[in-house]
Amino acid sequence: QVQLVESGGGSVPAGGSLRLSCAASGYTSSSGSMAWFRQAPGKEREGVAAIYRRGGSTYYAASVKGRFIISQDNAGNTVYLQMFSLKPVDTAMYYCAASSLFRGTPLSSGEYNYWGQGTQVTVSS
Repeated sequence: QVQLVESGGGSVPAGGSLRLSCAASGYTSSSGSMAWFRQAPGKEREGVAAIYRRGGSTYYAASVKGRFIISQDNAGNTVYLQMFSLKPVDTAMYYCAASSLFRGTPLSSGEYNYWGQGTQVTVSS
């Protein structure tokens, strides 16, 4: 059974940084991707960043490109989201997701089979 556990959320002032971690257990796919999504109150869940497990290609939403970096450890069991220059609009619940197969839409929620419970990020102005 695949489990994804996020950590690293918190409250920071605008301009601050945070690093989120997602530890995956029971996830053995080498052909899938892992990603971070976020959902603010009253808004739809949006894909923030994704990484293809094989080769490590990365994908970013336009709103975070240049500020966020997604990475994975060598074993591919932990994925990180380093967030710099945080803005109040980045405030949201952040979710880790994993797919068993790369389908070519890495920032679409439909790509992913597995989801974590989320970690809250709050950025104050």
